Amino acid sequence: MQHNMTQISSAPLTSPNSPLFLSPASRSTTLVSIKFRIRSMSSHIVGYPRVGAKRELKFALESFWDGKSSAEELQKVAADLRVSIWKQMADVGIKYIPSNTFSFYDQVLDTTSMLGAVPSRYGWNGGEIGFEVYFSMARGNASVPAMEMTKWFDTNYHYIVPELGPDVEFSYGSHKAVQEYKEAKALGVDTIPVLIGPVSYLLLSKRAKEVEKSFSLLSLIDKILPIYKKVVAELKAAGASWIQFDEPSLVMNLDSHQLDAFTHAYKELESSVSGLNVLIETYFADLTAEAYSTVTALKGVTAIGFDLVRGPKTLDLIRKGFPPGKHLFAGVVDGRNIWVNDLEASLSTLKALEGVVAKDKLVVSTSCSLLHTSVDLVNENMLDGELKSWLAFAAQKLLEVNVLAKTLSGQKDEAFFSANAAALASRRSSPRVTNAAVQKAVRTAALEEFDHRRATVVTARLEAQQEKLNLPILPTTTIGSFPQTAGLRKVRREYKAGKKVSISVEEYVETIKGEIADVIKIQEELGIDVLVHGEPERNDMVEYFGEQLSGFAFTENGWVQSYGSRCVKPPIIYGDVSRPKPMTVFWSTLAQSMTKCPVKGMLTGPVTILNWAFVRNDVPRHETCYQIALAMKEEVEDLEKAGIKVIQIDEAALREGLPLRKSEQAFYLEWAVHSFRITNSAVEDATQIHTHMCYSNFNEIMGAIKDMDADVVTIENSRSEQKLLSVFSEGVKYEAGIGPGVYDIHSPRVPSTREIAERIEAMLAVLDAKNMWINPDCGLKTRKYSEIMPALTSMVAAAKLVTHLHVRTSSHTDSGSPIPSWELGHGVPCKGIGLLSRRAEGTTSG
Repeated sequence: MQHNMTQISSAPLTSPNSPLFLSPASRSTTLVSIKFRIRSMSSHIVGYPRVGAKRELKFALESFWDGKSSAEELQKVAADLRVSIWKQMADVGIKYIPSNTFSFYDQVLDTTSMLGAVPSRYGWNGGEIGFEVYFSMARGNASVPAMEMTKWFDTNYHYIVPELGPDVEFSYGSHKAVQEYKEAKALGVDTIPVLIGPVSYLLLSKRAKEVEKSFSLLSLIDKILPIYKKVVAELKAAGASWIQFDEPSLVMNLDSHQLDAFTHAYKELESSVSGLNVLIETYFADLTAEAYSTVTALKGVTAIGFDLVRGPKTLDLIRKGFPPGKHLFAGVVDGRNIWVNDLEASLSTLKALEGVVAKDKLVVSTSCSLLHTSVDLVNENMLDGELKSWLAFAAQKLLEVNVLAKTLSGQKDEAFFSANAAALASRRSSPRVTNAAVQKAVRTAALEEFDHRRATVVTARLEAQQEKLNLPILPTTTIGSFPQTAGLRKVRREYKAGKKVSISVEEYVETIKGEIADVIKIQEELGIDVLVHGEPERNDMVEYFGEQLSGFAFTENGWVQSYGSRCVKPPIIYGDVSRPKPMTVFWSTLAQSMTKCPVKGMLTGPVTILNWAFVRNDVPRHETCYQIALAMKEEVEDLEKAGIKVIQIDEAALREGLPLRKSEQAFYLEWAVHSFRITNSAVEDATQIHTHMCYSNFNEIMGAIKDMDADVVTIENSRSEQKLLSVFSEGVKYEAGIGPGVYDIHSPRVPSTREIAERIEAMLAVLDAKNMWINPDCGLKTRKYSEIMPALTSMVAAAKLVTHLHVRTSSHTDSGSPIPSWELGHGVPCKGIGLLSRRAEGTTSG
């Protein structure tokens, strides 16, 4: 294979006013000559992980946010990452390499910046948007909260939700897309600039506060298209020959009005994109027949990309007819999982498409951006050879795309195909994958008629629980985790390393015991009612359990971005799942022995473990979920036997797994909710079962949440402007306990007592005070003690303030009965007189 050497141009790469881009000072150490293969094959990558193989972006961001490094140093790390990604793709031989898929926080936020759609509270007055405004929108600042964050379709990635209304003045606020294209071009790599498409951007947005519900966000399409036209014009002037518009909303159930918006938008863009090849990229699901007809008829569009992994039914639509002369980008390599591709099966699909699409118009691609996979398998030294041979991370998926493209052009790599076939055969026949006892247990327990509901209704259970717990009205709690210091993480790493580092089991236990004691004491002094042990022994809420369950494997560096600098390391579920021994009982009972307050036993639910893992693809997902549920059921029952009175089974990702296609949602909710009920179906009435959910749109699945039959649900609420409460204001009756989050833990901002009290008052307008809990949105692991201490102080003080101002305005309940003394915060058994007095004083830093 021939190679080209391209000398780097010294032409300027950036606007001097844009701190979101590479500065001249950092450019000198970043620009290097790139040697790459001639890219003659029809291969394409939708997008690529941007955090770096060793989370370089995460550490650079957090250093910058902490004031330990400069903006220029952050830009330098980012530029190095972009160069390495482009170089890697070029070296492999990928023809269509994307640019503008890098982001300092989120690609939707980047689009908001490009359009200048900055909410007025951030004080932006025009010009190129810099880090201060950008990160304030993402994270909030000392004076204003962050924008809402929610899940990106059915993934664990979170995006920053645009806030739009009729009065938004759009302007070209960020030239990032053009700048990054020029940066790559100067390196000798001609990329496809990627933009979030205009219609998907609006469909992913929300109405700004105070905007009427009747306002149509799609009515803004003609206001944002002029900005898109400017970006396209600058890309054309810079030499771009292709442009990619990501329109993932096309896979949703869209009505005719929404589909018409795509037709209108691309008709309006047609003259602007003249002379460019325009790719419309869709992913995550099948297209409906109506959406397929719409996208294939769009004006000015020369190529369409389809997810043929999660959307195989789209193949039927393609076979019935694909526009002649247009390129088809076939997403046959899975961008959402880490198993090796079945190359022969993919090749068969591609060969079939050659009967519909001209051979020179067929492009091999990933099903979606590789953002959702781990970066590079080469960094994994602890996985055994057999298991490793079954896996392909993002870097390996580049090779799979390229080898398929080469095969279509008549250059089949027989050795690569042979190794792939051997790996697939090894996985199918490996005894580590199947466990007959587990499969029998699933057939017996989960697939029979019994629906695993608790025998007593929730209202009766709450009465039995109150007799034991004796909680005040508006009880306070936290979601589970407390901040993890660098010292704590170091101890945990050393203990996990075993013989390689000198820390004994006894030393480790004493360290964790000390952390738990500190967290218990903090909560007691704050006056919190139901405590947590802080989870100092846990690295991650899924990984911790997976490490103790059979059928799971773990990576050293298999990080995946969740949002901003937050990365997760999903476990790999490769086989049948069971619980060899108790996982949390020791630490939970230890914590409970330190206090008279109830301490929650903390578990991660089966659906969340499933949805936040790389799941085996050789059996149906619901079968694996039932296996996990049975394992967690054993843990719940052991906690109850050990005297734990409150057990939280987090299902943070239940909504996340909801299929995008409405026709598939009922079946998912049926087995997902059933899996949760399995875990706690056998506990006594007096044992209180909590669950927690976060950062998704829950309004449409409130029926399923009720069907989970938990005693208390704590749920994200504050960052979404309390839109969850609209469900209850519209008459939904919820008889279980509910704790809508009163402050956003994903922002460093500390709320005041008044602010939290106002949120609680808004909740009490639609919720019964007897059923309501006061808690943060999520766990506190990602925050610092200097942030959570004043925030929790404000939260507890606000709960007490509202108890005095709201509940005590009447000495009777709505039914006319006197309010019991426990409801007024008296007689709480776990606190001493001093602590009760301190809480009553309502001391706060807010």
